[in-house]
Amino acid sequence: MADMVDSATRSRMMSGIRGKNTRGEVLIRKGLHARGLRYRLNAKDLPGKPDIVLPRHHAVVFFNGCFWHQHDCQLFRWPKTREDFWRDKLGKNRERDRRVLAELAGSGWRIGIVWECGLKSVRRDPAVLLDEVARWVRDDLPGQQGLEERTIRPAAEQAGSQTMGEQYMKEWRT
Repeated sequence: MADMVDSATRSRMMSGIRGKNTRGEVLIRKGLHARGLRYRLNAKDLPGKPDIVLPRHHAVVFFNGCFWHQHDCQLFRWPKTREDFWRDKLGKNRERDRRVLAELAGSGWRIGIVWECGLKSVRRDPAVLLDEVARWVRDDLPGQQGLEERTIRPAAEQAGSQTMGEQYMKEWRT
């Protein structure tokens, strides 16, 4: 199926997509700040330059777009044009994600991932999700299950690290 818009329009649309300071990132940052958490942004000294770094709690939070990180949810669909380009690009993104998560976990960082779909599902009232993220940041103990929150052992295992487990990684998704 051909693209619905011409190439110039598609190029303009794609160039408007930013990697930093997205609406979701800003919402999460404001929510964590309002809950008394202080953080650094896009720390260049850490693998993958996490969106939010909370050194006091030795935790990082990523806000991942479902398309760019090939999330297995309804928001991800393979593009119908330039399929080889997108498979290569998104495959590299996924491989980089795997490597970055393993490096962070290997350094002892706890990793929280808020997926775009998780934030969209609570768009009207993100307070519950932000409370869950803030509680996870403050709580070093694993095992608390909340709204659309779950521990992701399979992803941790995919990252190839023996040190990763539920105490190191949480995700919030649909």
